[in-house]
Amino acid sequence: MRKHITCLFAALISLSAFAQQSVAPDNFNKTPEHGNERIILQAWCWSFNTIKENLPLIAEAGFNTVQTPPAQLCVTQTKGDKGGGNQLYGHGRWYYHYQPTDWTIGNYQVGTKEDLIALCDEAEKYGIKIIVDVLPNHTAIDDTRVEDTLDEAVGGHENLYHANGFNEIQDYNDRLQCTTGQMGGLPDVNTENPDFQHYYMSYVNELIACGVRGFRYDTAKHIGLKSDPVDPASGENDFWDVALGKKAVKGLSLTIPEDGLFIYGEVLQDKNVKEEEYGALMDLTASSYGYVLRNILNAQNWSADNWDNWCHSQHPSHLVTWVESHDTYCNDHESAGISCDKIRQGWAFLTARRYGQPLFYSRPNGSSPDNVWGDNIVGARGNDEFFHPEVAAANHFRKAMIDQDEKISFNEDKTIVAVNRGRKGAMIVNITDEEITTTLPTTLPDGKYVDAVHGTQFRVKKGKITGTFAPVTSYALYVK
Repeated sequence: MRKHITCLFAALISLSAFAQQSVAPDNFNKTPEHGNERIILQAWCWSFNTIKENLPLIAEAGFNTVQTPPAQLCVTQTKGDKGGGNQLYGHGRWYYHYQPTDWTIGNYQVGTKEDLIALCDEAEKYGIKIIVDVLPNHTAIDDTRVEDTLDEAVGGHENLYHANGFNEIQDYNDRLQCTTGQMGGLPDVNTENPDFQHYYMSYVNELIACGVRGFRYDTAKHIGLKSDPVDPASGENDFWDVALGKKAVKGLSLTIPEDGLFIYGEVLQDKNVKEEEYGALMDLTASSYGYVLRNILNAQNWSADNWDNWCHSQHPSHLVTWVESHDTYCNDHESAGISCDKIRQGWAFLTARRYGQPLFYSRPNGSSPDNVWGDNIVGARGNDEFFHPEVAAANHFRKAMIDQDEKISFNEDKTIVAVNRGRKGAMIVNITDEEITTTLPTTLPDGKYVDAVHGTQFRVKKGKITGTFAPVTSYALYVK
């Protein structure tokens, strides 16, 4: 989905050779460690059956959570596209599944309810949780595509939308416009209508009954909080109370307590976004930190942006972090020009860190900076990057170091970074296009080390690690 984004710039970067991470205040009643074990694969535009077929690879690569595309009924055609196409972009569109026509399970991109049940059953065998992208905020651009059953459930088509719901947002920092207005032509649903809430929660509970154990809330910052202005067609801003199981609607409640599910909101950072209030309800996306990492990767230097500030008011344990998202890849192709090997190095750094809940976006199969859509097929598996040895090594390193403290160190030129985890391991990353022989600080004990990914040897002496680092390559070192 295209959304208004203004990345936040952090404070001045620390230029010390050996820096300890900065931690934002913990605004949650959960422990700071909660969630850090989670490693998410966004199976972007994969069908349920495609995900199921690839579960052995996903598990072997070290992912323990898979995020599926939206599962609700959606449009199959729009103006200029007569429908029936299966392309990501062309005769068919990846974003059609972000244009709901009803909140029932199944669409032409992901498959059927029976396919979802089979996926969840199989995923359980691998210890993998399935979460679904949900989007109650809006319907299809062409609101005449909405199913009659939905209109009837909410008391008529006119009751489906906010009074302001067909007025395009002009100022995303105006909370009334942001939470009740039309976004990119997508009319805004009256999420405070109890009839809609009941219908939507029936869909959510049906997903849970299929075996789904969490949700990503698309465009969460466009759904009002208690402190926000109330649309004239609404009684009160209580959607989140209902959606998170804190309040029943017409006798219906979330069938699994919220703390038994993994729920996070896409709250893209900008001015006047109420991060603390959203953060008190659920985990949030760290969109600005992804921007910082991409700046660093493009510059091939860690002094290019403030890597040690999570750019967020919330404790990083409660942030979903990424190097890129499907929005940064698809919309203006902001991140699509960064090569896969550089994205992989950003992933190695991000995932080796102590905090955050890293999400790996699966790019289309066959894609490249010159061909962003690749094979251009909806429902197909993404490229091989999700099980690349360096991606898998970072995932397994994270699991092995889950309880270890973090210290970050660099070589003098800020081209090589080491994520040191206690005295048990270090992930070392070269983000440049050049082979570099250098020395940098580490917390590893003195001795010789053999990298778990490539078999490269390194030596540690008096708190310094020395070696030759290949271009755009990461190394996982463990103390035996």
